[in-house]
Amino acid sequence: MVLNCHNRKGFWVKSIQKIIHNGQNPSPSGRAVEGVLTLEDVDLRGRTVLYRVDVNSPLEPSTGRLLDDGRLRGIIPTLKALESSRVVIIGHQSRPGKSDFTSMSKHCKRLSQILGRPIKFVPDVCGDEALDEIRSMSEGEIIFLDNVRKNEEEYGVKYSSNKGTEDTDIVASLSSVSDVFVTDAFAAAHRRSPTLTGFTHSLPCIAGTLMEKEIRSLRTALRNPPRPYLAILGGAKCDDSVRVALNLISREQVDKIAFVGVTGNLMLWIDGNDIGERNKDFIRNSLGDDFEVAWEMSQRIISEHPEKAVLPVDVAVESNGKRIPLSIDDLPTDNPIYDVGIETLKLLKPLVQNAGCILWNGPASYFELPEFAFGTIEILNMCTETNAMTIIGGGHTSALVNSRGASNLISHNSTGGGSTMSFLSGEPMPVIASLKDSSRKYDDAIGSMGLAS
Repeated sequence: MVLNCHNRKGFWVKSIQKIIHNGQNPSPSGRAVEGVLTLEDVDLRGRTVLYRVDVNSPLEPSTGRLLDDGRLRGIIPTLKALESSRVVIIGHQSRPGKSDFTSMSKHCKRLSQILGRPIKFVPDVCGDEALDEIRSMSEGEIIFLDNVRKNEEEYGVKYSSNKGTEDTDIVASLSSVSDVFVTDAFAAAHRRSPTLTGFTHSLPCIAGTLMEKEIRSLRTALRNPPRPYLAILGGAKCDDSVRVALNLISREQVDKIAFVGVTGNLMLWIDGNDIGERNKDFIRNSLGDDFEVAWEMSQRIISEHPEKAVLPVDVAVESNGKRIPLSIDDLPTDNPIYDVGIETLKLLKPLVQNAGCILWNGPASYFELPEFAFGTIEILNMCTETNAMTIIGGGHTSALVNSRGASNLISHNSTGGGSTMSFLSGEPMPVIASLKDSSRKYDDAIGSMGLAS
């Protein structure tokens, strides 16, 4: 099938659900997300829905203005699906002690503008004011409670298991006035806290539209991606990138992995290239205690799977504010490496053009500096021009896609950052585990509870 530039991404978005079951055994219910209840499984009209979101957003320091409303826009489909329910939104912004730790009032106001419906802000989390407001709600009404991290149980306690998050006052209070729990907090799905994982056995826990899409799309990247499968891994969190690379290799799903950014510099160093003491020190300092682990994992990739790795063949360094191109043969350098070079991009382009699926996480350059944005933007352009399924792994890469208005040209632009990398690395995901445990408890009881769709 040949797809033109106008419909190819829509085709892949619609195909993700079909692809992940190709050659697999779906759940007995035929659900797209195995073992998890979704909004398609329940009828929540007239019900009180406790809706956990992650709309943690960058704020302008002097005014507190929201700089990016992408996460707010991401929850709109679920809110529209719940238009006949009583919806109680709970979420967080930053954490105590940080300058951007604020109330959710600005998020509430902006979300109301985007949705085109009134949303009432309630300056309480689980006290009498919040509970009274929830009890007095009418069908179709939406309220937004205050920052859940103002509650000490939510952020002042370390939990070693999901079970510990269930035995909390915040869960007891909010579950007493709610019928179901719906979550779209994928960006926090690698964490556990009472409002993320505490409602497992007190309320039926349902994946919202965003959560379902994230799980479906990222499972595609891990299980049965269209081939050839190209991963582009960059950014400064080298340990995360190489951990994802090893997981993809162990699953025998990935064909090539292109390493760019600081991760690319580390791989060049591992491969025997002297990148200069300044660049070595930057990698050591940025990784800190994780340096040795990242080094060992990177060595495994280069020594055991060299046929998978695509490394930069040239770079760009900064000298007196100017961009200076350097071949790998011209290393070492006393200057910081801030971008990949043109020859590396030429090497990468046919891999992108011929790919069936592309996973990209982490910028190729110090793209905040205009002189060094070239490599990252060129990779983005390649991803928007290819016919492949394209999955962006959240964080800075996702923010770049949003800022350049390219999200509609990408098959899936993840709202996660650390959670996306944890998912792709095969690490535990407490929120998804909670959804599965709750489904096991409530799946057969949905009908008797009057919630069956």
